[in-house]
Amino acid sequence: MQMLSNPGYDGPRPQLDVQTARLYSPLSDWTYSHHPSITRFRGRYHAIWSNGHVDEDAPEQRVLIASSDDFVSWSEPRPLVEAWQGVHAPVVLTASGFHQHDGTLVAYAGVYDYPSTCFEGKRLASQQEHVGTGLYALTTRDGETWSAPRNLDLPCVPNHPPQVTASGRLIISGNISFPYTDDPTGLSGWTMTGIYSPEIANGLFDDPRGHWIVRQAMGWAPSLCEGSWLQTADGVLHMLLRATGPGHAGHLWLTESRDDGATWSAPQPTPFSDNNTKFHLGRWPDGRYYYVGCPDPEPKGARRPLVLSLSTDGLVFEQHYQLCDEEYVQRREGHAKGGLFGYPHTYIDEGHLHVIVSLRKEAVMVLRLRCDQVR
Repeated sequence: MQMLSNPGYDGPRPQLDVQTARLYSPLSDWTYSHHPSITRFRGRYHAIWSNGHVDEDAPEQRVLIASSDDFVSWSEPRPLVEAWQGVHAPVVLTASGFHQHDGTLVAYAGVYDYPSTCFEGKRLASQQEHVGTGLYALTTRDGETWSAPRNLDLPCVPNHPPQVTASGRLIISGNISFPYTDDPTGLSGWTMTGIYSPEIANGLFDDPRGHWIVRQAMGWAPSLCEGSWLQTADGVLHMLLRATGPGHAGHLWLTESRDDGATWSAPQPTPFSDNNTKFHLGRWPDGRYYYVGCPDPEPKGARRPLVLSLSTDGLVFEQHYQLCDEEYVQRREGHAKGGLFGYPHTYIDEGHLHVIVSLRKEAVMVLRLRCDQVR
């Protein structure tokens, strides 16, 4: 296994010329915002994110959507999917990104339902208590009118939407599962696979609580979750993973696939630093590889600054730039929501890198920069 690394991340980082815009800044209700994604379709930007009353991944979490012609002025956010009543409570909906194919835009939303005691931090959900973990897809041809949610019968709440391999296969980055399909629409043919053992595959579910159960079964020190992958020139898929919980040691872990995502190696820790948060990998217009995230491991949980790192070979990320470190003051007091920059997702279009993040899991912001600034 070839370990990915980011040497020099703690050295001087030039500040790039970055344009920003605010999409959402709630005041009194629906003040939890997270899991954002952005794309451009038919000349218009579209963004979705998870939105709850106050707390992270609590019952009645919905998916909001907003759009923009110019990246600066955004429409008033509206629900793309409202939470419905589950077995135990109104379900938790998680925005899971976009996919485009042949003039159709797909938006994904993960869903799960647990007893209320699981949300109060008293215990993990068991296989018997969990119900309804799955993935739904909505489609549009014009960016305005959306279909009803379609159940894909996949027990996975994605970390990032499908990305395409060199062969054309689509792979979803989950926590401990990385479903794949050879259907270019992203609407059918999904097969579950990942870093769990075959003995626990039956009944497995991949959501914000499922990966803790898998951690216990596999005997890992940290809980592994929130992957993002890249494919190097030799065809190998490299899936970096957030390592969280008591075993978090300030670094990402790695699993690899050498058969186009059908199977994955046993995960191992890497030298790639991390502030215990989500990140996103992609390809620069000139073919280089990039990472956007928060690589400074200290102070723990700060999730700042937001950094862009680039690599020529996809293994060593040694060019580092600061995207943003501007403070955001949480508007609803009395609720601990987490670090500054939450869960970035990226999208490259017409020579620009677009980044969407939540701010202290409350507001939502987008950033845009010209890629030719970075040579």
